[in-house]
Amino acid sequence: MRIPAPDSRPVALTIAGSDSGGGAGIQADLATMAAHGVFGTSAVTAVTAQNTRGVESSHVLPIEEIEAQLEAVTDDFAVGAAKTGMLATTTVIETVADRARAFDFPLVVDPVMVATSGDRLLEADAERAYEDLLGEATLATPNADEAAVLTDVAVTDGESAREAGEAILETGVDAVLVKGGHVPGERVRDVLVTDDSVRAFEHPRVDTDATHGSGCALAAAIAARLASGDSLESAVEGATDFLARAVRYSYDVGEGDGAVNHMAPLRNQAAREPTAEDVHALVDRFVDADVSSLVPEVGMNVVGATPYAESVAETAAVEGRITRTLSGIKPNRGVRFGASSHVARFLLAAREFAPDLRFALNCRFDADVEVALEERDWPVAEYDRGAQPSEIRDTEGSTMGWGARQAFADREEPPVAVIDRGEVGKEALVKLLAADPDALADRALTLESTLGQ
Repeated sequence: MRIPAPDSRPVALTIAGSDSGGGAGIQADLATMAAHGVFGTSAVTAVTAQNTRGVESSHVLPIEEIEAQLEAVTDDFAVGAAKTGMLATTTVIETVADRARAFDFPLVVDPVMVATSGDRLLEADAERAYEDLLGEATLATPNADEAAVLTDVAVTDGESAREAGEAILETGVDAVLVKGGHVPGERVRDVLVTDDSVRAFEHPRVDTDATHGSGCALAAAIAARLASGDSLESAVEGATDFLARAVRYSYDVGEGDGAVNHMAPLRNQAAREPTAEDVHALVDRFVDADVSSLVPEVGMNVVGATPYAESVAETAAVEGRITRTLSGIKPNRGVRFGASSHVARFLLAAREFAPDLRFALNCRFDADVEVALEERDWPVAEYDRGAQPSEIRDTEGSTMGWGARQAFADREEPPVAVIDRGEVGKEALVKLLAADPDALADRALTLESTLGQ
């Protein structure tokens, strides 16, 4: 008989409706909590029949059953934080508000009042009942439409978001996060308003319709982080980062718009070690094959990005690069995350156009390499950094982004080799790209073999 080894976890509670399609409601909340390492409990307020195309029907549970669930959870579990979602009716909202007065843990209220279509979901009495519930809450997370219902303030920018947030604070809620997903613009701007401060959290807007349940996931992520001991501001910052990644790498499921990928950050973290191992194996293959003719004067680097990488810190590379020696090529040091700058930033910029790309390396470029590339049946692109507009030459990141736009924009298929012709005083390079390590190795060794002919 084995000795048990229980795992102690923070506990969070979601009070919301069930979504049979799994993209929102209780199902999304529990998935989000699990992704944050938190044990999720629930009180179901309503059952809906829905999928990625829409809602077919809904049924609100009897108040007695909702109260029984809340009693069962709070009587047994050390709940660290809770969140609300679909409460459906005035009576349900009033019931949850009455229960919330006894909560000794933070409460995040997502006031589900307006559908994505813009239709009002609640009668006027239910909307007014939300004010009492907000008075018991730590944080409210209205979108622009819901903020307008609560305040009559049309949220169109940061200033009006602040104005709406300050008006909602008058209900007695400790803080308000006015979400910017419904406000047009290239960037999503969520504004956190408290009595003492105003802070905006910005992310590039993702061109997708797979946002069903994003509000549920955000509120659940904040509650999970509060249950884990985060401060309110830290919880909001981490949750907005979480949601940005979950939306960009959404699930391609169903016949509608898909679903938010609540597991993307967790799977990304789990892929770190395998990604580093793939880079190490690639380096070993290149050392064994002695690809000296591919190594430029500045040295070669091999970079691998985790599946949902968004920053250099989520790319593994050789620390110090790979250089030529009298006995072949040799990495200066080992593989670690964040070791590359130039190649990693280009790979990340390329992923904005072709998200499946995960591996890259830089090669030398000269007349021989140009001829060898012409012999290959690969899509090849190029750009000249000397032609880059001066106003975006301020950082390495903008340089890489500009180069990727020149190489990838308006192409039917992504290139597997990109010629970076450099600029005055800088060595021209080739960057090989691939979605998997074997493909990158095959391309590099094929190019090396062609150069050796």
